[in-house]
Amino acid sequence: MIESEQDAPGKPPSLPYAGRLRRDLGTLESYAALVGILIGAGIFTVTSYAWSLTGPSVILGYVVLFPIILATSVPYAAFLSTPLGCEPGGEYTHISRTLNRTSIGYRLAFIGAWLKIISYIGAEAFLANSLADYLIELSDGHLRPETHRLPLALGSLLFFYLVHVIGVRWFGRLQIAMCALLGISLIVLILPGLFSLHTANYRPFITHGFSGFMASLVPLFFSYAGFEALAQTAGEVKESTKRLPIVFLKGISLTALIFVLMSVVAFGVLPGVQLQASPAPMAEVAAVYLPAGAAWFVTFGAIMALTTSMNSTMLVPSRLAVILVRDRMAPGWIGAIHPRTGTPVWGLTLTLAASASLLITHQLSLALNSAVFALVILYFLHSLTYLLLPRMNPLLFRQIAVAIPLSLQRAAAWLSLIAMGVLIAVQIAQDIQTLNTQSFWQRITNHSLTSLELVLVWAVVGLALYAVGRREYETNENNETNENF
Repeated sequence: MIESEQDAPGKPPSLPYAGRLRRDLGTLESYAALVGILIGAGIFTVTSYAWSLTGPSVILGYVVLFPIILATSVPYAAFLSTPLGCEPGGEYTHISRTLNRTSIGYRLAFIGAWLKIISYIGAEAFLANSLADYLIELSDGHLRPETHRLPLALGSLLFFYLVHVIGVRWFGRLQIAMCALLGISLIVLILPGLFSLHTANYRPFITHGFSGFMASLVPLFFSYAGFEALAQTAGEVKESTKRLPIVFLKGISLTALIFVLMSVVAFGVLPGVQLQASPAPMAEVAAVYLPAGAAWFVTFGAIMALTTSMNSTMLVPSRLAVILVRDRMAPGWIGAIHPRTGTPVWGLTLTLAASASLLITHQLSLALNSAVFALVILYFLHSLTYLLLPRMNPLLFRQIAVAIPLSLQRAAAWLSLIAMGVLIAVQIAQDIQTLNTQSFWQRITNHSLTSLELVLVWAVVGLALYAVGRREYETNENNETNENF
């Protein structure tokens, strides 16, 4: 444990635990983790849906969101350049150590961590389900959705669980290999596609006015959401305080360029109506100008996009569990690290069990519908925390070492804060409209509870868990004190 965390005022004492996380990841693995989790289900599935809201101006949506996401990543880079960048925890660690002198600091950080765990468990189940659909599509009729979807989804969860249990080094190696295949498939899709564009497909560019364009930013944000997962590798990346801030900024920039180029090719090659109706839009785009074998490889690339996202997503909840245990906010066994493999086996097992249960019970919406909304709220709180840092924890503020001018750091945080606030307002407005047009029982029956409802419910559950956990530890501490006397 680093000294700055142990000495932080108001921080509960750390618990002993078996083993330690191992620093087996380097710069290449970090880029693979970031790019892999971003180029996942979003760009391959969300783009055609967003077209129904705004038309080909989806391309502009990706461009508009890029500086916002980059600005949101700047506070992460700043925090990770301090000694906090040596340990996992991400937003939880940053918020709790910044607001550690206030009674609400740890509660707010815990709720954020809890919502993130729920979001990533839901995302992992969704990705497994999407991967099964793509594998069935690739089988050319040999596999049937009603028979094979669930076994394939559960099998993929088990595979990545075993990779992570064996060790983070294998996570990194597998991620690099899959990202390499994904990169080749993207080159095969994009470069020839740029010579097969039809400008007529871009007209009209904006189909539903300003309101439609703003509405499209919420699903498009799903493509970028999850970039912050890289912060959870801070305890396992060599020289993490130097490497991770750079990876954040360069990796997001590279991914944004890929998003724009892919959407330019998709809407330039095929009309949006045809893309929207396709279960595998990018594969259908590739089939227009590529021979059969190359088009098949693009579909394989979509599978690699899903697997790289699954691999990175599996890592996040268990690393949050490690830091929550160290802060005495979760039972110790959840964050226990196996001394031989250096992996939080029990945390990984709970992630597997929770994701599998969502698949088996067909309740993906309970976690997934609130996932992006919860992350937007978390980004808002994180940027706000950075702006409060100089006043709330001046010692930590002076330790920021990222090579970005302070004025630019603060401007980025303000841009992120405002943009996340707008996205939150847009989502709330959409949820209110749903609440006014559908009854509670209709929403339950259709598995369409609003993000606002789900986030509030999960937040209440998180507060209850926080209260129970703190009471349990306080009781144990009192018992130990009485025994000593």
